[in-house]
Amino acid sequence: MVQSQNVVNLNSEEIARYARHISLPEIGFKGQEKLKQSSVACIGTGGLGSPLLIYLAAAGVGRIGIVDFDVVEHSNLQRQIIHSTSSIGLLKTDSAKQHILKINPSCRVDLFNQKLSSSNALEILKTYDVICDCSDNFPTRYLINDACLILNKPNIYGSIARFEGQVSVFNLKEDSPNYRDLIPTPPPEELIPSCSEAGVMGILPGIIGTIQAAEAIKIITNIGYPLNGRLLIFNALKMQFKELTLKSNPENKNINKLIDYKSFCSEVTVKNEIDYDIISISIKELKVLLSQSSNAIQLIDVRNPNEHYQCSIPGSRLIPLSTIESGEAIDEIKIITAKKNLYIFCKSGKRSLRALKHLNKFGIRGINIEGGIEAWNNEKD
Repeated sequence: MVQSQNVVNLNSEEIARYARHISLPEIGFKGQEKLKQSSVACIGTGGLGSPLLIYLAAAGVGRIGIVDFDVVEHSNLQRQIIHSTSSIGLLKTDSAKQHILKINPSCRVDLFNQKLSSSNALEILKTYDVICDCSDNFPTRYLINDACLILNKPNIYGSIARFEGQVSVFNLKEDSPNYRDLIPTPPPEELIPSCSEAGVMGILPGIIGTIQAAEAIKIITNIGYPLNGRLLIFNALKMQFKELTLKSNPENKNINKLIDYKSFCSEVTVKNEIDYDIISISIKELKVLLSQSSNAIQLIDVRNPNEHYQCSIPGSRLIPLSTIESGEAIDEIKIITAKKNLYIFCKSGKRSLRALKHLNKFGIRGINIEGGIEAWNNEKD
């Protein structure tokens, strides 16, 4: 055991393990000891959480909390590098802990195999020094943000979509901006494609999650210039970074309780250039129609090809949303629906709404299938 004015509790194995950190004057023994004594909570063990957790463990963060309720699936392995083929079917938290302890057995790993919610967020996050938002949806991001404001915790934010990602540090200081300064109002649910819908370049979360880890290490060791008041945007196709300044609005700090964030994010509706109503139908109603007059119905699946071929409603035709929004499929849809009633579905009903809003501009009317293929699979005959 090495004891000095600068080193409180680093043993010989740790000094050897973290030698390259200790060699950096900005970190040294003192900074490494701070890392050992620090605690970081990571919400989400997917694409962003994977590299972040791996590098924080390797860096010597003493205590890591992981919040996730999902299990490892085949489709995760393209980008969620903390998991492996042998992890399929396991809870992501358990899989992540196994990997972390292989890297650094001395790291304490706390598992929260549950969904972060308004009822548990403050209790879970209150004992951690730094919070890392590696989530993939708006309700959770607002929840994490507001919990950090109430608890006065720094929030390291990251997000990805297709080929682009962004990182920032919220609530680091009294005058720091927070997530509500970046996105004051949540976008309409029906216009937000999920990762499975839009796709994502596998390496992208590795880059963004690693930057989040770097920010955590800087904050813990009090070195450098964190992304406080700055939004870093990365474009993998252009291999280009750009930085935007983010200002703090004092009104966005007036948070003293957690709310129902799913309702908060679903209250927003789309304002369209054309004033019209979209008719929707339930899966139960659709099955009745199909049993009575299937020849008069044209079902269109607007998901991606890989989703369609895995599972779809029998008799449906694949026309991806991207080809509708680009205009490529408009003539085809006009032809195939000339003598049939058009019914559109996707995974959950978001993309089908977008498709119908766009088709209406070309005089094509259709009916939205509520709940999409998820509702179809859940509906019992």
